[in-house]
Order: sequence, then structure tokens, then C-alpha cells
Amino acid sequence: MFAEDQLSDDNFLCGRLRLLQPVQGYRAATDPVLLAAACPAEPGQSVLDLGCGAGAAALCLGARVPGLALAGLELQPAYADLARRNAERNGISVEVQEGDLARIPKPLRRDFDHVIANPPYYPAGGSPSPLAIRARAMQVETPLSDWVAAAARRLRPGGWLTLICGADGLPEVLAALAPKLGSAAVLPLAAREGRPALRALLRARKGGRAPFRLLAPFVIHQGAKHDGDRESYTPQANAVLRDGADLTALFR
Repeated sequence: MFAEDQLSDDNFLCGRLRLLQPVQGYRAATDPVLLAAACPAEPGQSVLDLGCGAGAAALCLGARVPGLALAGLELQPAYADLARRNAERNGISVEVQEGDLARIPKPLRRDFDHVIANPPYYPAGGSPSPLAIRARAMQVETPLSDWVAAAARRLRPGGWLTLICGADGLPEVLAALAPKLGSAAVLPLAAREGRPALRALLRARKGGRAPFRLLAPFVIHQGAKHDGDRESYTPQANAVLRDGADLTALFR
């Protein structure tokens, strides 16, 4: 487990959430906030966060949508412990279980209305982080197709998978959707207007049959380049990342 002097206490959603995170190691940034904003969960529904880390995505979703039955699966015990602590300190109930996708713990072998996932995105063959816990959290060891298959197994008929991944991982994710998941829509995430989208949000429905849709890019920052030590979010990104707005309307 992380020692107290190894942790920072960070604000999310303009302080609506306070999350303990390792000073050195994988640290949540914008991806889990965007992931939570894209999930179309409604009060009373159940959500499983695959690879929940310190709980950022599940807790951002719980802060936006009250009354959810939230659960998380996390491989690394130190992060699972942080997720439980963060849930308790923010007053949001999350059932966190330790385990991996290939052997999901028995308490989580049930149907969910939604599955959300932010899989690792750095290739395993690249230069690893000198911190083993960070490398394991960020480098791809389990194929993206396995993440999709695990989500499909846990979704009830008509349930939704919401996933964020690198643009280079999209072909594998899309190929893995069939035969159980359909009605897929992809929202490209561009750092700035006119820049390539290096990340993307995907939604797909278990048993869905609607045609695939590629949506207009969601632009995160204003201006052509970074301009000084200040935030430069677009109004739309600011509403999501700081005010807790959702992205679900963009998928309709």
C-alpha cells in the first residue's frame, strides 16, 4: 500500500471530489473525467468500472449521477485500496474488488447496466516507467480485445460499454465488438482545433444493431498552441472537466 507521504490530495470537478493519488505512479488526469461524462447511466442503474485505479472515473460518474450502484475491478491492491478510501472520503459508495479481466472475482460476476473502461495505452514494448506500479497501470499487457470481451460478458442485454482509448487502439476495439456489441459511436478527442485526435471515446450497446457513427471531434483546448501557465479549455471542455457536465448529448 502507499504510505501517506507518497500521496497527494487532488481536486477534481472544481473540488466536488478530492482524490488521494500517488505522487509517483499513475495519476488520473482528464481521461477518467471524460469517460465518466460520456457514460449514459441514470439513477438506480448499475455500473462496473474495469481497471478502476484510484476510483476517479467511477467517482466522477457518481458525483454527476446520484443513486448509482457503482463497482470497480482493479488489478493492483494499492490502487484498489486508494479507490476504497477515495469512495469513503467523498461519501460515494463503490464496491471495489481486486482481480484481473481473465478471472473476474465472483462478487462481480453479475449483469450491469453499464461498463466503463480506461485501458492502459502505452505499448508493452516501449520504454517502461522505472516505477513498476506506474508501468503496470499504463502499459498494455492485456489486449484491448480482452477488455471488450470482458465488458460484453458483464453487460446485461441492452447495456452500454463506454470506453476511452488511444486512436491507434480503435481498430482493435472496433474489431472486437462483434458479435455481442453494436450501435457503436466514436467521439474523437482533439487537443486543439485542427490537430489530429489522439484519443477517442467509444460507446457500444450489447445487442445493438444501429449503424456505426463517427462523430465530430470534441476539442479540449482553445488556441493553436499552449499559451502560458494557465488553463485554456474550450467552453465545452471546461463545462465537463471543471463543472461536471456530461457528454451524452453528443452521442445521440
